Amino acid sequence: MKAIILFGHGARDARWREPFDRLVALWRTQHPGVLAEVAFLEMMQPSLEQAVSAVVGSGANEIVIVPVFFGQGGHLREDFPKLVQACQARFLGVQISATTAVGEDQAVLQAIVDFSARALM
Repeated sequence: MKAIILFGHGARDARWREPFDRLVALWRTQHPGVLAEVAFLEMMQPSLEQAVSAVVGSGANEIVIVPVFFGQGGHLREDFPKLVQACQARFLGVQISATTAVGEDQAVLQAIVDFSARALM
């Protein structure tokens, strides 16, 4: 079974996670055959390890982690690979991979341009 984990930074203000909850709800509606969870680097729960544990507990054996970050800053270059490696070491037999930051994708950048253009109308 496949799973996706949408990974964000986290913040002190609980309202900051609301778009992540909407994002995972959209995913679950549009892709009901794939497990989906959110996870956060810091200040919010679940952690990446907790989210991986949850989807593995639900039967996932192939997990893709999508960093919902605008760019490849220090957290993604330094902290994130260590977290992924720790999960790979803990969950042997589970295929865990990660994409680049969503902000690195041309389609995401275009969606931001389109959103901005609509603001001018």
